[in-house]
Amino acid sequence: MDLKQMYREIVNEHNLHPTHKYDLDTPTVVLRGVNPSCGDDITLQLKVEDGVITDGSYNGVGCAISQASADMMLDLVIGKETAEAERLMDIFNRMITGEVSEEELEDIDEAAALQDIAHMPARVKCAKLGWRTLGEILGQQE
Repeated sequence: MDLKQMYREIVNEHNLHPTHKYDLDTPTVVLRGVNPSCGDDITLQLKVEDGVITDGSYNGVGCAISQASADMMLDLVIGKETAEAERLMDIFNRMITGEVSEEELEDIDEAAALQDIAHMPARVKCAKLGWRTLGEILGQQE
């Protein structure tokens, strides 16, 4: 199996069988993220306690890329301090623009499956929706 096929399977798995797509009981912060150019619309729900993202989920509609990206993002940030979540968000955003090292790609685990999105400009906003929404939430936490 080639690398691109493996990446497609990772994205499909997160889209078809997301771990974090549900409504979270008693989130401490909720924010809706919308990509008006294509209709992707998610609501990100987090529990942030003492600077740690202790739980998270999302709900909404959108393309496979936006849904899979949000699910992979939550896999990465749940259990992490907000500063670490911001670091991972920075790596993801730089990956999308092609400015990331191989070592940094390892830090974002399966989210690296979206690396080729950089070559599909129309899909970049889809991949970044969950991450952009997370960034807005973390900006509110300071």
